[in-house]
Amino acid sequence: MKISCLQENLARGLSTVGRAVAARSTLPVLSNILFETDEGRLRLAATNLEIGISSWIGARVEEEGRITVPARLLTEFVNSLPPAPIDIELAERTQTLNLKCARYEANIKGIDASEFPEVPTAETIGGRNNLHLEADNFRQMIEQAVFAAATDESRPILTGVLAKFHQGGLTLAAADGFRLAVTSADVGVDLDESAKVIIPARALSELARISDGEEDDIELIITPNRNQILFHLGNTDVVSQLIDGNFPDYNQIVPKAHSTRTILGTQDLLKAVKVAFLFARDAANIIRFNIVPGSELSPGQLVITGTSAEYGDNVSEIDASIEGEGIEIAFNARYMIDALTVVGTNEVALETSTASSPGVIRPVGGTDFLCVIMPMHITR
Repeated sequence: MKISCLQENLARGLSTVGRAVAARSTLPVLSNILFETDEGRLRLAATNLEIGISSWIGARVEEEGRITVPARLLTEFVNSLPPAPIDIELAERTQTLNLKCARYEANIKGIDASEFPEVPTAETIGGRNNLHLEADNFRQMIEQAVFAAATDESRPILTGVLAKFHQGGLTLAAADGFRLAVTSADVGVDLDESAKVIIPARALSELARISDGEEDDIELIITPNRNQILFHLGNTDVVSQLIDGNFPDYNQIVPKAHSTRTILGTQDLLKAVKVAFLFARDAANIIRFNIVPGSELSPGQLVITGTSAEYGDNVSEIDASIEGEGIEIAFNARYMIDALTVVGTNEVALETSTASSPGVIRPVGGTDFLCVIMPMHITR
């Protein structure tokens, strides 16, 4: 292998694929990044056997070749170089990669590329029903769903996001046992039949990060045997194993009715919840919502309280438009912050029934999104 590329392009490519490098693995090669020439370009790839990311960068290729190199050392070295061309040459006998840039030079020992697991690409995965999704739309949907997925591996199905494709539209749903997020949109999908898959939340988070600023559509490919999904962006492919199993019927979790509907400014509510959280984080994140309907002379109010037995307490008041009766209910402040951060509208509605029933957050006049949050037990 003998190639030349720009430092900024190589640094950007390494940053893109680096998140798929295995943090801890019994296979040393999974801590490496694959370097290989591919039709006049340089392909970088990394995988932890669950997620794989490939990225192509422009390069002047004099000799073809492939090698895997320790990800952390290579990335830190390239990031330390000045913005200038890098000449890269592989000594095949010793499996050592030589890099020269300006007045810097390094020799990095690698592992033969034959030991690196295959990372499928859009060209090799061979799927059907290829879909094209509007990047901005899809990224917003990902942000409105992934936060509610479980991080605990004890129920693997809940670490994923249910994706339901139907004529013209897409619905994403995620739940961790304490909250549920559902978002739907018309993303231009043209499907003859509906399809359902469970995508690991981490894969979608990486896709949202990589696609930030992407203007072209994201191509989505599901393998014929339904065990892998691949997202193709301009010069990057993200491939992930799908989660096998049945996702819970989330429609049973969403309350069918409410006795109180409180409409507030999204940023006002988010700010008050964040302030209450400063005190509540030492008390299981519990914050109290006291919803007080207005009268002919005064507007309705939401009073938010955060209390710490050790440090003190905080009370915030927000004017609100309230339909229904007054109620006092407690929520986990973190869950409330996560939901309010991705609502995407100036106003938000909070629907409640009783102190022991779930609350529902919905945007007012915006996207088709809802978040169901289980209440916390209040000790008197």
